[in-house]
Amino acid sequence: MPLSPIGYYSDFVVYPLLITALAASGLVEAGLSGVGWWIATCGSFIGLWTLIEYLLHRVVFHRFPLIRDLHHDHHVNETASRGTPSWLSLSAHGLVFLPIWLLTNFEIASAVSSGLMIGYLWYVCIHHILHHWHPPHAGYVYRLKQRHALHHHIDGDGSFGVTTGLWDRMFGTATTKQTARRS
Repeated sequence: MPLSPIGYYSDFVVYPLLITALAASGLVEAGLSGVGWWIATCGSFIGLWTLIEYLLHRVVFHRFPLIRDLHHDHHVNETASRGTPSWLSLSAHGLVFLPIWLLTNFEIASAVSSGLMIGYLWYVCIHHILHHWHPPHAGYVYRLKQRHALHHHIDGDGSFGVTTGLWDRMFGTATTKQTARRS
């Protein structure tokens, strides 16, 4: 959805602060004996975020009528300040954090939520870079930019992963340069 400049850039401030506070609190709660477990859990949920990102983009952003229309506006006007308002994404993270905390403990809830929030922040940063920066023609970010451009301009029914192409390859939705040339 359209956002003001403050609304658009707020994730870049709010999430690092929240992740830092949550991770620090969780690591203190874990103590020296639980730090390795906490980091492994957090890392696992960073990885899980990439699947969530893929599914949200493929299913929600491209299939749900109202959201699909808002997302289509992003495809048409790629550099406009559009995105998920921080209050909405933070609410979704809260809907994960609170039940886990209530059902388990703060240590587990902080590791899971920190991982998901780091994954989300990485997605927000990468997506911004893909639409607003011109990375060197080599490396990870340039490959992501090429794949995302295929999604925007050639095949809106493929290449749904923004931070990785792993899930597109696994689920058969990867758009390659060869596929694009045939289109």
